[in-house]
Amino acid sequence: MPDIAMKPGRCVRVEFEYIRHGTQALIASLNVATGRIDQATVGDTRTEQDLDTHLRALLAQSPEAPKIHLVMDCLNTHQSESLVRLAAELEPEPLALGVKGKSGILQSMATRAAFLTNAAHRLVVHFTPKHCSWLNQIGIWFSILVRKLLRRSSFKSQAELRAKILDFVDYFNRTMAKPFKWNYTGKPLTA
Repeated sequence: MPDIAMKPGRCVRVEFEYIRHGTQALIASLNVATGRIDQATVGDTRTEQDLDTHLRALLAQSPEAPKIHLVMDCLNTHQSESLVRLAAELEPEPLALGVKGKSGILQSMATRAAFLTNAAHRLVVHFTPKHCSWLNQIGIWFSILVRKLLRRSSFKSQAELRAKILDFVDYFNRTMAKPFKWNYTGKPLTA
């Protein structure tokens, strides 16, 4: 059924029945210093391998960077074997990583997280605390994407959705990108 048109004093009423053409997963990297999306990957899945491919493309943009800091939430792929292996590849000396699920750095998610958060490494991951995703500025950018592109939109295919998201990333970087200004002072919100 078609949407119900806008009338004076009433916004468009969107029909709730729709045909689902599939979903897409977006992995994006926000540069907090510039406010730009440095890397965006849109695909059918968000697996450990997808994150690895995304991060390798991101790191290829700055191969000489002496230190790389990534802020991530506690999603299991953010503490994966492939991310540990990527971080280990960036170290000047080879590291013994052990065997996933059995020994060494790869033994558990806790040992992998401890390795990834070690400030002595070239690639350092900073995990936001559980239930504090608002600390991760990419979440703010995702809300912009939803408000400006996805809400009240309809896409005829996954390919169209993917193209629109990547076009929005390009548009955002050209016209809207700027560092987010934090203004929370640490004072309680109530008097």
